[in-house]
Amino acid sequence: MEQTHLDWLIELSERELLPGLQIDSIEPHNPVVVSKVPSPWQLLGTGNYAAVFYHPSQPDRVVKVYAPNRPGWTEEVEVYHRLGSHPAFSECLYAEEGWLVLKRLYGMTLYDCMHQGIPIPKQVIKDIDAALDYARKRKLHPHDVHGRNIMMWEDRGFVVDVSDFLHEEACSAWQDLKKAYYWLYLPILCPLRLRMPYFILNIVRKSYRLYRRFVSNW
Repeated sequence: MEQTHLDWLIELSERELLPGLQIDSIEPHNPVVVSKVPSPWQLLGTGNYAAVFYHPSQPDRVVKVYAPNRPGWTEEVEVYHRLGSHPAFSECLYAEEGWLVLKRLYGMTLYDCMHQGIPIPKQVIKDIDAALDYARKRKLHPHDVHGRNIMMWEDRGFVVDVSDFLHEEACSAWQDLKKAYYWLYLPILCPLRLRMPYFILNIVRKSYRLYRRFVSNW
């Protein structure tokens, strides 16, 4: 039955979603732009290279589609192959050039938690640490793990985007986020239950990118 449902979703993707979808990557460091989604498909989220959709008939699976001429599909397939099954990661159920079918991860990104003033418990941070250690044991290199790539559901943490886990260059994004969590968020922001406007969060995100670029070129 599970395989029948998966086959049906693959058929729907090829017949409805992909032909009727309009997705563009305008700037490589900003999320892709989705201007058209065929009904009844729903847009779930966007990243710098791809967007994620689901069909109401199968809400526990998602279809991730890469924007034209954006890299990463081959690498992401390999990453999921190495990860196998782990509670903090999704799983790749099917892959075709430029798109994948993945197990859906439910929850809210830490980015959105900050926006809504929802407390982020320490267990979420511990879960991500354990998940990244697991990935390293699978000869992967956790890369670009930040507030928009981490989700929280029932006080547990999940890694949403693993497409850059084959990059071997050093990346301190997760360590920097942890420092901000323990030094700034826990003692100050969390007790105040502050709701951070998206424009402020975007300023912080872009400023951090500039800082990391400056440091790497120093």
